[in-house]
Amino acid sequence: MKQVICGYHQDEEHHWVAELACGHFQHVRHKPPFINRPWVTSLGGRQGMLGHSLKCKKCDEGAAKDSG
Repeated sequence: MKQVICGYHQDEEHHWVAELACGHFQHVRHKPPFINRPWVTSLGGRQGMLGHSLKCKKCDEGAAKDSG
């Protein structure tokens, strides 16, 4: 199920995590060549993706909301 990105935070290892409208969190890494998300590396890029949708596996699995 696709969910809208409504914010970001960094985890304890300083990796970016998208906060989704459904209440789940999802890591958004840029690790080419397998994961290409160059927008993650800059503030402007992250802000530009607010409101865009990501596939949320946790919603598909019926998982409880994340906390943090």
